[in-house]
Amino acid sequence: MSGLLTARETGERKWMYPLLRKGIYYKWRSAISYVYLAFFFAGPFIRIGGEPLLLLNFMERHFVILGQVFWPQDIFLFMLASLVFLVCVVLFTIAFGRMFCGWICPQTVFMEMVFRKIEEWIEGDANKRKKLDAGPWTNAKVVKKAGKHVLFILVSFLIANTFLAYLIGSENLLKIITEPIALHWIGFASIWLFTAVFYLVYSQVRELVCTVICPYGRLQSVLIDEHTLVVAYNDVRGEPRGKLQKTADPFDLKGDCVDCGLCVSVCPTGIDIRNGTQIECVNCTACIDVCDEVMEKIHKPKNLIGYYSENMIRVKEKPSFTLRMKSYAAVITIMIGVLCYFIFSRSDMEMTVMRGAGMLYQEQPGGYISNIYNAEIINKTNENRDILIRPDDPAIKIKYIQAPGKVAKGGMVKVMFFIMIPASHIHTAKTDVRLQLYTGHQLKQTISTSFVGPVND
Repeated sequence: MSGLLTARETGERKWMYPLLRKGIYYKWRSAISYVYLAFFFAGPFIRIGGEPLLLLNFMERHFVILGQVFWPQDIFLFMLASLVFLVCVVLFTIAFGRMFCGWICPQTVFMEMVFRKIEEWIEGDANKRKKLDAGPWTNAKVVKKAGKHVLFILVSFLIANTFLAYLIGSENLLKIITEPIALHWIGFASIWLFTAVFYLVYSQVRELVCTVICPYGRLQSVLIDEHTLVVAYNDVRGEPRGKLQKTADPFDLKGDCVDCGLCVSVCPTGIDIRNGTQIECVNCTACIDVCDEVMEKIHKPKNLIGYYSENMIRVKEKPSFTLRMKSYAAVITIMIGVLCYFIFSRSDMEMTVMRGAGMLYQEQPGGYISNIYNAEIINKTNENRDILIRPDDPAIKIKYIQAPGKVAKGGMVKVMFFIMIPASHIHTAKTDVRLQLYTGHQLKQTISTSFVGPVND
């Protein structure tokens, strides 16, 4: 049945013309959407400690989240964060169904709160749009269609530029805009490619993203149970449905649903919520707003359609935080704690040192014993750093074969050097040596390594 919602029996696309009703839920969704849109368009230009709020530069493997810089060396943090996100999605879906889709999903926010409003402003409400599409191509129709699609392209262009800024950074985006195209033709082509994609999604594909392309609806059908709060029709109260009678009949046992069909007319995916929970439902609450409006007019209690779990309707159970939800919440809490520990304990410079494999100690002039070492130093900051390795014991010397010098931002250098210890300081076959990594005068890391030498009695 789900495939028939967006297609006719002939296979032709069934275009959706949802009515707009501005109830209390719509007003709340609008307010959240305005905050979301302001945050989305301002995000690439917000700085925390000189770093972007969010940057996902996959090409240069440079990532910034809330001002914290991450490089490929931090891939385990990215994997852990992704796992936390997935478990959070699972918990949220178990508790609230597909509410994310109707309230926060970018597809819904841009479609319903931007492009749909442009369409209504130019072409009129659902009935006028349907009549306009079915009518002949008059001058008025050409002007309206051209004006709508020009605005769609302009908004898609703005979204594409902002989206690209999250991928390459606002500074690089400004270079693409202000400098000659020949210097940034890949970036320029990317902007128009993204523009075309966003334009096609919001002008043509539309609700098919939610009902056919996005896998989240299928995930919902697996995760929800009788305790999950979803947008649902209270059939116990509403059935049997029937048209409203002008005169009251004491023997009429009809339910509160007057079968007006408005809940179907306002649905952006074209479902009938009275048929039960469906994977195409994005929990946008449009059916709640319009049904409450009808109930108010006929002097019936609101929330014939509302946020219900199956048990709330069937056995009058109150919403509860079930053991299943508690288990997922406990797992999430532990995972977030582990993630926060690794994030806040990570150093922006990282050094690993290994003694040369298979190499024995060497005797050096001046009564010193030496071992050869290889070090790898990673710079996780967003700026170049001068580095230096020092022993914490002033009696120990370091002689570089390959000096560290400067390490580039997000880069890595390899260093080769001798550690030289006076023979009189060596009393065991293996001696622990502590090495310190400095950037300028700032100590970044201290690590221990083993030193092999002769045993002096």
